[in-house]
Amino acid sequence: MKAFTIRNIPDDLYRIIARMAQRNRRSIQQQVLSILDRARVLDSESPVKRAMTIRQNLAGRELGDTVDEVRKERMR
Repeated sequence: MKAFTIRNIPDDLYRIIARMAQRNRRSIQQQVLSILDRARVLDSESPVKRAMTIRQNLAGRELGDTVDEVRKERMR
């Protein structure tokens, strides 16, 4: 695993992270890692674009009636 150091953190930001860490029963390092881990979402495809891609892939396909299919299964 890689490691890095962050210098010159503003005091108010440090206090916010420290409070978050305390609330979550984590060390400050664990809290910062958790925040960075959640930032991965920002690097991935947006949910709206992903939904559009799925819709395009399904376009033109005949989709069944889910309610009707469930009723038929229940009657079996």
